[in-house]
Amino acid sequence: MGRNDSTWMARALQLAGRGMFTTTPNPRVGCVLVKDGQVIGEGWHVKAGEPHAEPLALRAADGRAQGASVYVTLEPCSHHGRTPPCADGLIAEGVARVVIAMQDPNPLVAGRGIAALRAAGIEVECGLMEAEARLLNIGFDKRMKQGLPWVRSKIAASLDGRTALANGTSQWITGEAARRDVHVWRARSCAVLTGIDTVLADDAQLSVRHVETTRQPLRVVLDSHLRLPPAARIFQGGTVLVVTATADTEKHAALQQAGATVVVLADEGGRVDLAATLRHLATIGCNEVLVEAGTTLNGALLKAGLVDELVLYFAPQLLGDMARGMAQLGELAALDERVGLVWQDVRQVGNDLRIVVKVKRE
Repeated sequence: MGRNDSTWMARALQLAGRGMFTTTPNPRVGCVLVKDGQVIGEGWHVKAGEPHAEPLALRAADGRAQGASVYVTLEPCSHHGRTPPCADGLIAEGVARVVIAMQDPNPLVAGRGIAALRAAGIEVECGLMEAEARLLNIGFDKRMKQGLPWVRSKIAASLDGRTALANGTSQWITGEAARRDVHVWRARSCAVLTGIDTVLADDAQLSVRHVETTRQPLRVVLDSHLRLPPAARIFQGGTVLVVTATADTEKHAALQQAGATVVVLADEGGRVDLAATLRHLATIGCNEVLVEAGTTLNGALLKAGLVDELVLYFAPQLLGDMARGMAQLGELAALDERVGLVWQDVRQVGNDLRIVVKVKRE
C-alpha cells in the first residue's frame, strides 16, 4: 500500500457515510479517484436505482481517469442489476489501480469484480481499512451472509436498569438529548420493530422526526392476536408491516384498510415466530433493524439469540426494584446462561449515558 492510501480510503469512507440514511437495501459505498497526487473525481451511492459510487466518481473525473488510482469502500460490482457493472466502467476508463476496503459479501459479486479488474490488467489491492468498511455496512454484510438483518435493540433505563414503573409509566426516563439521539439510529435503520404492548401503551409513531432524511424506516409491529387499532398513530407518515399469528380475515382487512401490510408468521405456540420475522425482513431488503420494545419482547429476542447489539441510554436516577427491568430473561440457574456483552462505545448524551454493546457470540 502507498503512503497516502489510507488518506484517500478514509475520504472514500467519509463519502460512503453520506448515504447512511438513504441507500437501503443497497450498501453504503464511497469512491475517490486520484491522479498525480490529486483528487480528480469522487462520488457516493445515494439511493437504490441511482448510480453507484464508481460511475459518479468517473463522471466527475470527466475523461481524466486513465492511469488513475481508485479508492472504493466495497468491491466494484460485476453483475447487471438496476445499474451496469461498475467493474466494467472502471476497465473502460483505463484506470491503473483499484484499492478496495472489503470484498462484496453479495454472492452475485463475491470476488468476481476483483477478478474482472485483474483480468483486464488492473492492479487490485483489497483489505485497506476493512474493519471500518465492514462496520459501515454491518447489516448488509450480515444479510448477505446469513439471510438475517443486523438487530440493534435500543433501551432507555434508569441507572438501576429499570425501564418503566410497575404501572407501566415510562415517559420520560431519559432526557430530550437522548430521545433525539434515538432518531439517528432510526434514520439509519431499514425497519423499526416493536411489540403490540408498546404500541398500545405509548401510541408511538416510531418515525424519524429529529433528523433530516428523505426516507422513513418500515415500522414493524408484532401482534399475535391483532389487537392493533386501525386508528393508531403508527399508521401516520410511513409504511407499516404487522406480523401476526392469526388468520382472522376480518381483522386483516381492517388493518390493510388502515394502510398496513399483514403477514402471518406463527410458531408452534401460536405466537409470532421471531426468527421467521427477521428472515422475512431480510428477504424484503432490511439490512439493519432497530428494536424499540418492552421487557417481554427484548427478553424473547435475547433468549432466542437474535439480538446483535444493544444501544442503552441510562438516566442518572433510580426507580427501585419494583419497577420493570430491561429484558425479561427469567431466572437463570447458572452463570453460563447469562448474556455476555462486548463494550463498543460509551459517551454522555445530554444528562444521560449512552452505552453501545455487542452481544457476545460463543
